[in-house]
Amino acid sequence: MTDSTLINRLLDVIEQDILPKTREGVAHGNKLFGAAILRRDDLSLVLAETNNELENPLWHGEVHALKRFYEMPKTSRPDTSDCIFLSTHEPCSLCLSAITWTGFDNFHYLFSHEDSRDSFAIPHDLKILKEVFTLEPGGYNAENAFWKSYAIPALARTLPEAEARVALARIEAIGAAYAELSDAYQESKAGNDIPLN
Repeated sequence: MTDSTLINRLLDVIEQDILPKTREGVAHGNKLFGAAILRRDDLSLVLAETNNELENPLWHGEVHALKRFYEMPKTSRPDTSDCIFLSTHEPCSLCLSAITWTGFDNFHYLFSHEDSRDSFAIPHDLKILKEVFTLEPGGYNAENAFWKSYAIPALARTLPEAEARVALARIEAIGAAYAELSDAYQESKAGNDIPLN
């Protein structure tokens, strides 16, 4: 599998599987974070989910995906070591812990913590990392004994020039779709009972 194949498949899953669920979730008042789990061998989708904080403030996109993953019958649920974890946004401290505790050795993400703060007006990830753990942006170990994380835009920039252009254009288009969702969320969040909205 080439890097280009993986990057394009991850972007496909965001566009075709996570984004539609997120549009529906945002329409109900949830945040715009989503996640998916793919089989490592053939990149087939195991499941995709989105934020469901209105039901439970712990159901961030990643945690909600993990909840649904462990609700699958064990006989049809792949081992986490055989999977790729995909997050639309760089996981917060809750989601980093959930990914770790469930045994995934990797995760890929599209938007950074800084993007969450600056582009999507959701600064809580960085604020919690700073206030609770005294970590500056990017201060956690992106590669450690538990997992290795990958920023999809950084991976895309390592591709040959023509492939990089295509991948980065797709990322920009996905970013525009998420900017619209962010506007919708910001307009509708007043009065919801999500503690950190």
